Amino acid sequence: MHVAQRLERIGAYLFADLDRKQEELQKRGVDVINLSVGDPDLPTPPHIIDALMEGASDARSHRYPPYSGTLEYKTAVADWFRRRFDVALEPATEVLALIGSKEGLAHLPWATMNPGDVALVPDPGYPVYRSATIMADGVPYMMPMARTRGFQPDLAAIPQDVLKKAKVMFLNYPNNPTAATATLEFFNEAVSFARRHRILLAHDNSYSEITYDGYRAPSILQADDAKDVAIEFHSLSKTYCMTGWRVGFVAGNAGAVGTLGKVKTNIDSGVFRAVQQAGIAALTGSQDPVRDRLRVFQGRRDRVTKALRSIGWDIPEIKATFYVWIPVPDGTDGAQFAAKVLERTGVLVTPGAGYGKEGEKYMRLSTTIADKRLDEALGRLVDAFGKG
Repeated sequence: MHVAQRLERIGAYLFADLDRKQEELQKRGVDVINLSVGDPDLPTPPHIIDALMEGASDARSHRYPPYSGTLEYKTAVADWFRRRFDVALEPATEVLALIGSKEGLAHLPWATMNPGDVALVPDPGYPVYRSATIMADGVPYMMPMARTRGFQPDLAAIPQDVLKKAKVMFLNYPNNPTAATATLEFFNEAVSFARRHRILLAHDNSYSEITYDGYRAPSILQADDAKDVAIEFHSLSKTYCMTGWRVGFVAGNAGAVGTLGKVKTNIDSGVFRAVQQAGIAALTGSQDPVRDRLRVFQGRRDRVTKALRSIGWDIPEIKATFYVWIPVPDGTDGAQFAAKVLERTGVLVTPGAGYGKEGEKYMRLSTTIADKRLDEALGRLVDAFGKG
């Protein structure tokens, strides 16, 4: 069978060796605890499930939905944006339903780039930004995200010859994998930069509601004149513990939203209407379940921070997401240390290299696992690495 070169350019599965080691340990009877996946373990709130069941019984749900999303869903999105960020959106033209934010992010380069065009991609960053650019025959320019800069790119350091070819810039705050946050001041700078260089700014705000200690994440659409150059992707997956439901949205610049919608009409047939009805229930219903789940995630964050700092690991302050971005304690390669962690404790963490070259000296740990299992994993880590 012929394999497309673009797949080879994406590269091999970076965690294959760890997967193999995990399988070997499990065959030997080792109880492996997986802290590598950002998949909330808490259940979807009941009123959202009820809305899905009601929607599934509606005969309209048994036929194709509107490609761009039902007007009811897009209106619920616009209303949520107004309440949450004080941003006005036109539901018909500035909101598009997505089969999860990942799907929209992956299709964006197909909608906005020609072969050889450049996308500005954060490094470390969510892998889909880079892989989607390559799949569209674009060229990813990796923007280093250093801890000394708060894991924010130095926009002034991007070469002019790169900027001449750049069509899209991806940003993501609160950030996966680093858990870094950004201020509205930074967003204003990014919007101004994008306007100056005629670049579409695509902000992935999937973790906007997973925040702690009174912190509230801003939207890039709150920046001055942001809708001239920016769109923002959101997912219901993390906020409402709906990862398997595959529903999200993109909002902002009408031209970019419409162009992405044109790609989608040629590739998919929209989001199941009943799932959109559940999304409406999530966005418009009580937010108490969200606050309840945040208390659980915050408690887990606190226990992880306390335990790992007790053994001398350098754990930063975490204001958002359910990730912990850990510098490799012995200064070696993250993949090597992750393998050591797995061998010595049976705990699986993600090597930072999976998110880009700048992540090679880091590991990512996720707290989306039941409290009892998380505490067991922390106990193993403290026992294995707490004695020097």
